[in-house]
Amino acid sequence: MMRISLAPHYRRSLPLAGMGQPTVPMLNPAGARVVLGDQVDANGLPVPVAPKPNTLFGPRGLCFAPDGGPFFVADTGHHRLMVWNSVPQEDNTAADLLIGQPDFFSEGRNAHGRVGAASLNMPTGLSTDGRMLAVADAWNHRVLVWRTLPEHSNQPADLVLGQADFSSGIANRGDAIAAADTLNWCYGVTIAEGRLFVADTGNRRVLVWNSLPQCNGQPADQVLGQADATTRDDNASGVGAAIGMRWPHSVAVENNRILVADAGNNRIMVWNSMPNADGAPCSFVLGQSSFDGNDHNRAGYYPNDRALNMPYGMVIHNGTVFCADTANSRLVGYPLDDLGMDRAATGLAAQPGFSDKGDNRWRFAARDSVCWPFALAASGTTLAVADTGNNRVLLWEAGS
Repeated sequence: MMRISLAPHYRRSLPLAGMGQPTVPMLNPAGARVVLGDQVDANGLPVPVAPKPNTLFGPRGLCFAPDGGPFFVADTGHHRLMVWNSVPQEDNTAADLLIGQPDFFSEGRNAHGRVGAASLNMPTGLSTDGRMLAVADAWNHRVLVWRTLPEHSNQPADLVLGQADFSSGIANRGDAIAAADTLNWCYGVTIAEGRLFVADTGNRRVLVWNSLPQCNGQPADQVLGQADATTRDDNASGVGAAIGMRWPHSVAVENNRILVADAGNNRIMVWNSMPNADGAPCSFVLGQSSFDGNDHNRAGYYPNDRALNMPYGMVIHNGTVFCADTANSRLVGYPLDDLGMDRAATGLAAQPGFSDKGDNRWRFAARDSVCWPFALAASGTTLAVADTGNNRVLLWEAGS
């Protein structure tokens, strides 16, 4: 099957005149230092996004290992995990390892075979604490866990969550209701502060393991977004407000504070401390003026510094909450120590002003533009962006 990049040749571009006032950029205005996966001809025409050691197709997840260790990217459209042994320093660097396919030139869900301990079907969220690696294998409705970081291609996972064993891949294990040990289109995973958090997107909830799981199919200890572990209705069966979720996609954690990108409600939910009961209400939200709001860009066509439009990815780093405001094709930032209900973003990247939107600013892709970014990761001064609509990953340095 032939596919083409969604973004032709990128080039350094000048900011467009926007409806909003320009802001001090939170990332280097020159754009990404390194671009991975870009596949265009010199004349700017797109080329087929065929699987190779240096191509990507709709990447939706990434993470850094600490201390300059491996860099991981979920090459979602090719159903594989790409691994660089160290953080790439040049454009289009080839990956060193892969998981999910027999070689770098193959693709297909579960490698056109059966579900197994090293197969993948639409992998998305990734997380590591430097020892353990977790992968949200979304369309196999499971999370794969490696107790130690993979050291060779197609190293099988050690644990599976959401399924009883490595050979199963059915949503909620085939049941109409959810359970504490089932998953349904799980898109996000986070290892933080000794816990495991999973954005169980299709069940409209976040599952929490209070300690890192030790056995296959281990049930979660707690659920957020639903009143109990069996309910899976949109917005907690209509309760919504400070409790329910619609399409939660990622989780960020810092000093026991929990943030959930509730993409379907166009907001970020924030718990000021780790909840101790199922269905605990969040403390406040970003992106909406109240708990009851859920419209894209607060019911406006253009965004502003308080609005969000399907935020999918988040990362907390050096005192800032970075958010991939996906459908606005921009990145926004909030100071972690000044969060509160309906707080305005203070940082911006990929658009000239807070009232600007548009995939690649309605132009060809540039080193400082994005198209539907889905995930973020950070290490040192570098923010990694899964620039999904452009079939690439950006390694972008913080602004000075």
